[in-house]
Amino acid sequence: MKTPPIVSPQEWEAARQELLVEEKRLTRARDALAARRRRMPWLKVDKAYEFEGPDGRVTLADLFQGRRQLIVYRAFFEPGVNGWPEHACVGCSMVADHVGNLAHLNARDTTLVFASRAPQPDIGRVKARMGWTIPWYTLTDDFDADFGVDEWHGTNAFLHDAGTVYRTYFINARGDEALGSTWTYLDMTALGRQETWEDSPETYPQSDPYAWWRWHDTYDTP
Repeated sequence: MKTPPIVSPQEWEAARQELLVEEKRLTRARDALAARRRRMPWLKVDKAYEFEGPDGRVTLADLFQGRRQLIVYRAFFEPGVNGWPEHACVGCSMVADHVGNLAHLNARDTTLVFASRAPQPDIGRVKARMGWTIPWYTLTDDFDADFGVDEWHGTNAFLHDAGTVYRTYFINARGDEALGSTWTYLDMTALGRQETWEDSPETYPQSDPYAWWRWHDTYDTP
């Protein structure tokens, strides 16, 4: 392997500082993009979608688990997908491996779930084998086709307001690679991280940064 130049500590730090300027510019651009997401128009979901869960049939509204926001990742685990029946698709499995502790998302009134075509017994078996605790539901209708995830993985964000569900954003393809942390998931939602430094529309919920952070086993929210 042909390596980069080997330099002194001073030269290395100078090179790092040069790159840091670009990294901070990228961070600001990412924040600006998230601010634009929070101003995206919403799409009302009129269709009644149903899923199969560990305890039986549930609606799309049920997936929110009483919270205001919902993120649904369409994972490919079903007959015909590489790895079946022992595994979900390798890419979707890597996504699942990267998901952080959901207590932090839940504390921001946001629920994350996965959905696949596999029956619940198979989902439960693979979750146990892989050590995943993400709520994972079985698709039973046209949800995947209607939301752009019938042929390829993708992540949809929804918001529940006054009894109505709205689709607020969608990320797929390589965009899914960046997801997995509490921050990246919140950044794709309509309400964002809900912190005072964010550029959000008036009346959006916000609190001081850091102040809401907890150890994941000490949150008051269910």
